[in-house]
Amino acid sequence: MTNNLKSSDFHLPYNPKLVERAKELRKNMTTAEKKLWYEYLRNFKFRVLRQRPINNFIVDFYCPNLQLVIEIDGDSHFTDEAQDYDIERTIILEGYGLKIIRFTNSQVLNQFDSVCVQIQDLITPKP
Repeated sequence: MTNNLKSSDFHLPYNPKLVERAKELRKNMTTAEKKLWYEYLRNFKFRVLRQRPINNFIVDFYCPNLQLVIEIDGDSHFTDEAQDYDIERTIILEGYGLKIIRFTNSQVLNQFDSVCVQIQDLITPKP
């Protein structure tokens, strides 16, 4: 049996209570999220969803084809409490078979090409 799940065979837990908050976040993206979305992910090879509820979380970007979550961390992520929360959240999301990649606002805004290359590397098979 292959581990190649078709999106129709696999459904992530979805919390309908988060839909309104997700819509709000889509309307109010951070500068870094806007840059990554409008300059790269919007026209990405695979469909990418913004501010997607998964379980009790709202992830910044989710690519179902790649089962990939892309998170952009602002200053609020750098407290000890936020770091612990992010670790717990990552463990839960990885438990669904998702790959999580994180960038800081600073990386997206100041090292944009490098961020895009790292994302691209996730879909390009290594020789």
